[in-house]
Amino acid sequence: MIDFEVLEKKLGIKFKNKDLLKQAFTHRSYLNENPNSKLEHNERLEFFGDAVMELIVTEHLFKDFPDKAEGDLTNWRAALVNAKMLTSVAEDMEFNDYLLLSRGEAKEGGKARAYILANAFEAFLGALYLDSGYKACDEFIKKYLLKNLADIIQDGSYKDAKSKFQEEAQERNSITPNYKVIKESGPDHNKKFVVGVYLDKELVAEGSGSSKQEAEEAAAELALGVKKWIKTL
Repeated sequence: MIDFEVLEKKLGIKFKNKDLLKQAFTHRSYLNENPNSKLEHNERLEFFGDAVMELIVTEHLFKDFPDKAEGDLTNWRAALVNAKMLTSVAEDMEFNDYLLLSRGEAKEGGKARAYILANAFEAFLGALYLDSGYKACDEFIKKYLLKNLADIIQDGSYKDAKSKFQEEAQERNSITPNYKVIKESGPDHNKKFVVGVYLDKELVAEGSGSSKQEAEEAAAELALGVKKWIKTL
């Protein structure tokens, strides 16, 4: 039995509604094996938490860097809230130990588990907002997510493949790339996406991933090679 009080103590957060906390860690696959559970899966909380996170991060960047251009702020935000960063932060907080998964999903690792962890982070934030409001979420984001900003700025990692491809495309061709989902497959808890990146009507490359964001990043990375702009990386 998972003891969520241990997590609360570790994070210094006390939930008034314990079911909200548990729901944040409840993967859809768990309910397939436990149909009598009173919990719902965490996808709605994930949707809500994503918006809360974007707003808080945006507010801090806007206020803390008054002299920075929109492009820099956008890139920094993207680096802070992308799936790779959220997975890393969730791992550091040992969210893995609290996931409610099916037996089959519990055996999965790699990208599938990373995606689940990133979603759980967003769902947790959504649950925290509903339980304790904006201020609690703001403190949580400052403590666990925004602390990574200094490293992001210093090592230049905020320039992901999508950012680099967009910069090059605008500079060389005066075109902003656009992304379209070409194919979507798999069950809801294990989706696979194929996304194409276009310059005007030209399909430059296709990328795949377990989320649209991941597939877009893969497509942009391939597109840099196709256009032989890879040297700018």
